[in-house]
Amino acid sequence: QVHLVESGGGLVQAGGSLRLSCAPSETIFGIYNQAWYRQAPGKDRELVAAISMGGDKNYTDSVKGRFTISMDNAKPTVYLQMNSLKPEDTAVYYCNANLITKYGAPANYWGQGTQVTVSS
Repeated sequence: QVHLVESGGGLVQAGGSLRLSCAPSETIFGIYNQAWYRQAPGKDRELVAAISMGGDKNYTDSVKGRFTISMDNAKPTVYLQMNSLKPEDTAVYYCNANLITKYGAPANYWGQGTQVTVSS
């Protein structure tokens, strides 16, 4: 069964940068409605950034101007470039997307999560 594979998390000092990547584990026919979520300890999972089918990008207010979501359709891989990181950005980050696969109708998939820790 296909799944989304994330990478790029880690420990960084406040003000630093990280780039998260997310790609399907095998060849797929299409990907759309890509998004990144995060969940901090004791908090609900929240939407961080998303790309709509039309290519519009949306961000939660707390990351506007610092984070950028992008998509390389050829690979296909979705990225989250995170700059000027703050301790409050510390969370497990999850990739989410709708995939068109050989296994049947399009479905929504989650990545396994990657830890991002920002030290002060």
